[in-house]
Amino acid sequence: MMELLNSLMPNVIELFPDMVKSLKETLIMVSVSGLVSAALGIPIGVTLVVTREGGILENKVVYTAVGKVINIFRSIPFVILLTAIIPITRFLVGTTIGIKGAMVPLIFGSTPAVSRQIESALLKVDPGVIEAAKSMGSSPLEIIFRVILIEGLPGIVYALTITTVSLIGFTAVAGTVGGGGLGDFAIRYGYQYFKTDVMIVTIIILLLLVNFVQTVGELLLKKLNH
Repeated sequence: MMELLNSLMPNVIELFPDMVKSLKETLIMVSVSGLVSAALGIPIGVTLVVTREGGILENKVVYTAVGKVINIFRSIPFVILLTAIIPITRFLVGTTIGIKGAMVPLIFGSTPAVSRQIESALLKVDPGVIEAAKSMGSSPLEIIFRVILIEGLPGIVYALTITTVSLIGFTAVAGTVGGGGLGDFAIRYGYQYFKTDVMIVTIIILLLLVNFVQTVGELLLKKLNH
């Protein structure tokens, strides 16, 4: 078996410890960046929902200001954002390379997307349910936590699933500028040294990661919808 693997993927066998290390780096980047993006993006998404016209805390100034900031960051391609916020990245984590240097732009790049997706998900909550909560004397905070977030939970899960899948792709892009992870591994060993087997296996691993995340997200959605 080992002889067959050596003949088919000699470079992968040789670089296997580095590949495992890169996979761990990718998982760390996706996990940490995803959690922070969710922690920031969900409140921002809720703010957009409740402060929009007709919202329970309608505030045109807040809605417009938050919306414009999100749109600015969403309009910047991730590969450009990586370099544009280098001073911020260096200030926050002291470096612009490795997984620490990659996580800051990953968070900046994914939080606006999470916010808009959460906003879209929560806008699907039945307005009648919100009105019923109002009529029963519920405060805005009670409506947010007991109605909007609970009723919109399936949409939130779907939004976070999409974000996690996007983050896997972002980590690969970050690897092209020394961000670590599988992207960096594929560029350094596969692309620059023309090791095709390394590129192919790296792509397969990324595809498996994406499919795993998508499958878990769909299972959670089914449970919540039932």
